[in-house]
Amino acid sequence: MENVISMPRPRLRRRGLLYELIETIVLIAAIYSLVDLASVRFYVDGPSMEPSFETGQRVIVSRVNYMLSSPQRGEIIVFESPSRPGIEPPLIKRVIGLPGETVEVRDSRVYINGRELYEPYINEATWSSRGMTQPRTLGPDEYFVMGDNRNHSNDSRAFGPIELQHVIGEALVRYWPPQVWGLLNKYRFPEDPFE
Repeated sequence: MENVISMPRPRLRRRGLLYELIETIVLIAAIYSLVDLASVRFYVDGPSMEPSFETGQRVIVSRVNYMLSSPQRGEIIVFESPSRPGIEPPLIKRVIGLPGETVEVRDSRVYINGRELYEPYINEATWSSRGMTQPRTLGPDEYFVMGDNRNHSNDSRAFGPIELQHVIGEALVRYWPPQVWGLLNKYRFPEDPFE
């Protein structure tokens, strides 16, 4: 008796191809949904973070980072507007003061627990306290944030510290315009971030 090899019917082949196509579309949709849940895109509007960011740039913000850890000094975060959360657009600023620390702005400089903070990323020295006339001690869940363009930034000097529950996430990638695309350089403070 001879062994007969039969070719699959074309109809079965089409059914297999259709199945693979549907499976691929479902996989792409699932990956897109997970990425969309874990991150948000943010449009930079205004000069408060110059020179780090300029108006019109777009960044990807990770919602996951602060589920596993808490914001650190020097990180750039996006958070709900303190004056009208959920109504006004979110803000983007740099974390300056951490829970339990005392922040003070005097003589154009920022002090943490009485020691001057070394800040090579700022646009120019701070000449405005923006209403902050006294040192501010942060609560157990509060963060003090400031724009890198200190003299043109509405930040914690004016509206006070922000709570972790209002933080949307950490800015990780600048993706627009194409010529500035890339991972954001996190400013890593030296072991002693004070002068």
